[in-house]
Amino acid sequence: MITKELIIQTATQLFVENGVKTITVDKIVKELRTSKRTVYNHFDNKTALLSACLAIYHQKVKTENEAIIEESPNAIAALGRLHNEILKRTYQVNPNFFSDIIHYHPGVLEASYRNTNNFAHQQIVDIAQWGIDDRIFQKEFDVDVVGKTVLVLLKLLKDNKLFPVSQYSKERLTFGTLVPYLRGLCTPKGVKLLAEQEELFKISI
Repeated sequence: MITKELIIQTATQLFVENGVKTITVDKIVKELRTSKRTVYNHFDNKTALLSACLAIYHQKVKTENEAIIEESPNAIAALGRLHNEILKRTYQVNPNFFSDIIHYHPGVLEASYRNTNNFAHQQIVDIAQWGIDDRIFQKEFDVDVVGKTVLVLLKLLKDNKLFPVSQYSKERLTFGTLVPYLRGLCTPKGVKLLAEQEELFKISI
């Protein structure tokens, strides 16, 4: 039986592996071995289906991130492990996945992110506050600004147009941007801890 959940699961896999533009409802139907009518019984159009797929995708990422943070002994370890997981996902997702959504389905990505309470930003803010509470990070800095800055740095690390892979390894970018930025936020205790845990920021993919 072709359920709504199976349609979302199949479409998500196709979108993530191939990008959104090239995956039509016809291709989804062919993969499911069903009819368009079955899909349209649950979704008005491709955009509605994509929104449902993003909701599941973002919830999965949010849950995975929460597990990483929960299992980390301190804020710096959490950031290092989270950073590795984020980069790992870039190798698992077609580079056109997000760019296609932005260009061909404007507003859908932002809406999905809002519907999950801007979880990525909030998770970084929570880690920053954890670091302040543990006296790893300086208490004077603005956690909201830091949260947004870290997300921008992580986004830069994935920009293969700005930093071609042939010239800039992810490790080079990490130790040229993110790690120095974190070091600047640290107390003397944090600087020592970061030096001890720099291995966590090396890409293990």
